[in-house]
Amino acid sequence: MQRYVLRRILQGIPVLFIVSLIVFLALNLLPGDPVMARQGTMVGPGYAEIVAELRQQMGLDRPIHERYIRWLGGALRGDLGVSYITQQPVMKLIGQKLPATIELTIIAFLIALVLAVPAAILSVVKRGSWFDWAVTGFVTAGMAIPSFWLGIMLMLLFSVRLGWLPAVGYEPLFRDPAANLRHIVLPATTLGLIVAAPIMRVLRSSLLEVMRQDFVTVARAKGIAETAVMGRHVVRNALLSLVTFVGLQFGALISGAVIIEWIFAWPGMGWLTVDAVFNRDYTVVQGAVTLAACAFVAINIVIDLLYAALDPRVKHAG
Repeated sequence: MQRYVLRRILQGIPVLFIVSLIVFLALNLLPGDPVMARQGTMVGPGYAEIVAELRQQMGLDRPIHERYIRWLGGALRGDLGVSYITQQPVMKLIGQKLPATIELTIIAFLIALVLAVPAAILSVVKRGSWFDWAVTGFVTAGMAIPSFWLGIMLMLLFSVRLGWLPAVGYEPLFRDPAANLRHIVLPATTLGLIVAAPIMRVLRSSLLEVMRQDFVTVARAKGIAETAVMGRHVVRNALLSLVTFVGLQFGALISGAVIIEWIFAWPGMGWLTVDAVFNRDYTVVQGAVTLAACAFVAINIVIDLLYAALDPRVKHAG
């Protein structure tokens, strides 16, 4: 098992390298100048010299390949550089914003699983009923509605019209848990509903496919109760195909949280990344995207380990 994990980590290194290279080139070849974003468009005697000096201090006067090599060398040592705008270390900025994103992602993921798994199982058990049709309609709507539109609609309903929940803002969890819960309900529910729809669709399809297998027919012929057939045979085998998809959806939550955090003013990695893009703060964007890529690689490794735990054949083959 240790050799397998090590091999998967080594396979992820080229992926991280390619991602970092593409993002670095894309950011540095886009129109715009971090110096202008920091200093504005002032004019006057000596301004050109000030701009040239700032570009030299930021290292923007060097060739692009040299800048990437310097950044990569620092990243391998755990140094993602310094923000062009705030002059603070990128690792420090990420450390300040990461807890909020982790909290939002975990709660949204739990909401998605709590909604999707029971609903998919019940829709299969009660095929053709009104509940099955309701689940199908929810899946269709959830996969068609953009997350930002759903977030705005929930904000208008529960914050503007009803006044039950705050529209925007954030309160640290350990400072005021009650206020933190009230602020996180809308963004977490928005993300959870969007992710629940595809999970529900995949799990329902997997359950229907497993129920047509011969071993399920044999189990019913032996007189095993339907609840035991569903729990021991159908659901367990359907989860195998769901594990990979759920892991990918968890990774999608990380990227989907960017828009939701911006809409609800949730001060996480998404807010930090969008703000850095607007300010041409290349080092912050590069560090945030690289961290997201590392999270995807780690999630894929965890998915493979869970798959082996659920399917003894995979473990034995490994």
